Amino acid sequence: MGPLKTFSDCSKNDLIVITGAGGFIAGALARYFHDRGFTRIRAVDKKPLPDWYQVVPRVESLCLDVSEEANCRRVCEGAVEVYNLAADMGGMGFIERFRIQCLRSILINTHLIEAAYRAGARRYFFSSSACAYNTELQKDPNCRALRETDAYPAMAERGYGWEKLMSEMFCQEYWAERGMKTFIARFHNVYGPHGTWDGGREKAPAAICRKVIEAKDRGAGDIDIWGTGKQTRSFMYIDDCTEGIDRIMHCDELIATPINLGSSELIAINDLVTLAEEIGGVKLRRAYDLNAPQGVVGRNSDNTMIKKILGWEPTTPFRKGLVQTYAWIAQQYEDRKAGHRTVHDTM
Repeated sequence: MGPLKTFSDCSKNDLIVITGAGGFIAGALARYFHDRGFTRIRAVDKKPLPDWYQVVPRVESLCLDVSEEANCRRVCEGAVEVYNLAADMGGMGFIERFRIQCLRSILINTHLIEAAYRAGARRYFFSSSACAYNTELQKDPNCRALRETDAYPAMAERGYGWEKLMSEMFCQEYWAERGMKTFIARFHNVYGPHGTWDGGREKAPAAICRKVIEAKDRGAGDIDIWGTGKQTRSFMYIDDCTEGIDRIMHCDELIATPINLGSSELIAINDLVTLAEEIGGVKLRRAYDLNAPQGVVGRNSDNTMIKKILGWEPTTPFRKGLVQTYAWIAQQYEDRKAGHRTVHDTM
């Protein structure tokens, strides 16, 4: 097999900075560029190194909190490209309960984009979210897919969504006023191996897989589901996400232009549970917790724009991605039972 393809015009010796790299998506992005031969990658996260989800070999790994301005200046020294994926976030349970914590992530983008500009970085990527979209358009499980223009008039998800929308504006103004090339992707529910799978920050695919695995292990015949189970979402596999980031960051037609990065395959939570049961070889009684956080009723990604501009969209079928995710979580679960430290356990 030949060298893996990348869409960057950088030299393989140019410095790439990735923040949030101790987490799921940014850790996968560090590995993505490492595997494509980039030799100078600076990975940054505030967590202690043993708590990072992935530590990529031969990557400079810094434990710094990039909500602090001085740390952002240190992180961006010599950077050619900066990828900002650092944020306090998680699944709907976390987003609804910790709105102030989510809002405070605006400090990260505010300081980091200024530091990247002062350091002379050529390109800056911001990881936004579908939570930036108007929630009034997401009250039906059979919702129409969200277009990029649907963020305005603004009525974003409280806390997390508003932080994303304001940070997008920062990116747009740094291009308009200072000529810095910025790129903005609105992520739609990323999942896959090495993602959060317990502890309160996990998203629906990982949470449901874990609950099925736990029920099998304990011999329990039921599963707890947040909400009615009729809520719908699209879920994007991690490999599609990292490739999409690369493609978006290196397309000048998308400078300072928010774009959806997500699958257009709409899945109801009940169907997600059924699929996880099939993978696990079990059938469970369903108990619906109508008081639990459940977010908007329906959300899907309209991929018209990304297909038109990039000639590409995320294509991993949800069933295929969930099989791999389930297997990884099952191994994590067994490792923990055996007393081995898993990627989400702290010392």
